[in-house]
Amino acid sequence: MTERDIITVPSGDDRKGVVSLSPGDFLQNSKEGRIVDVRTPAEFEKGHIPGAFNIPLFTNDQRVVVGTIYKKQGKEKAVLKGLEYVGPEMKNMVLKAKGISEGSPLYVHCWRGGMRSASMAWLFETAGIKCFTMKGGYKAYRRSFHEMLENEKWKFIVIAGPTGSGKTAILDELKKMGEQVLDLEGLAHHKGSAFGSLGEEPQPTNEQFENDIHHDIRSFSPERPVWVEGESRSIGRNFISDDLFNMLVNSDTVHIYPDFEYRVKRLVVDYAKYPKEELIHSFEKISKRLGGLRTKQAVEAVQKGEFDVAVQIGLEYYDKTYQHAIDNRTGRKVFFETGYDEPDMIAKFLKEKYYSGKLLK
Repeated sequence: MTERDIITVPSGDDRKGVVSLSPGDFLQNSKEGRIVDVRTPAEFEKGHIPGAFNIPLFTNDQRVVVGTIYKKQGKEKAVLKGLEYVGPEMKNMVLKAKGISEGSPLYVHCWRGGMRSASMAWLFETAGIKCFTMKGGYKAYRRSFHEMLENEKWKFIVIAGPTGSGKTAILDELKKMGEQVLDLEGLAHHKGSAFGSLGEEPQPTNEQFENDIHHDIRSFSPERPVWVEGESRSIGRNFISDDLFNMLVNSDTVHIYPDFEYRVKRLVVDYAKYPKEELIHSFEKISKRLGGLRTKQAVEAVQKGEFDVAVQIGLEYYDKTYQHAIDNRTGRKVFFETGYDEPDMIAKFLKEKYYSGKLLK
């Protein structure tokens, strides 16, 4: 069943005030208003435009019921059932929309830009709220991300380095300096290793992860570089889309190599604050690759509070995987060895070298 078969929307002069915008214009113009997603709560939870509010036309169960009636009894019965659900809720929908709007226009969308969004936009306009809809709906919004990556000439600069080299801290400093930074680990709520979930919020759905990436990249200018940390395709349970990942793999990469002792100290500061049970569980996740003996030694070191020893054992595994990652990157590479661990100084150096044309020759 399609959403256009559920509710009949007034036409002609009654709807002439509702303008339908392309996904790009919809997102740009919505900065002056509020985005309202009228899909079901389940659809919204799986993935939505960052900052959007959910005013569902149907509940999860109601949409299933209406769809089933359509398939078994036909369009007319389905429409009547839909109206039975929606009619008593129209007042509440309008009140919720007014509370969200606060005098600003609403940018309303559904899955395909069909009758759900058109119906709700008409309802809100009738109640005095200026509305716009999105051509193609959420489906077109999702597609627009990949079109944006393909159509613009993005300049990504990947900051890579072995575990503990302070890549995230360097990116934070670059962001403070006004640089465009795509924080993939921050968006994924995961630091990208067996220890990556420690201290983090639950990860978003992969669909939401892509939407959040879309949101950030859309705020960037393709005329300027975008700094990003080197990642594998997966960050915890989230995955970087194929087109973006391939762009990053083929981008210029700056490899940061602090002294080993600084890496150990940084990792002790970052991870020793977590419960020992969680650290041990993280070591157990890599036990097959670390080896039974070394895993046992790492666990014993954690239990004794000898975190520097545990970190050094863990780095035996992660340094090997990092070398493999280097070999798979095809863009130009710059190797930057530093005997100090001061992210602000490294960030300043990288920025100055890049804009002077001396970082990646």
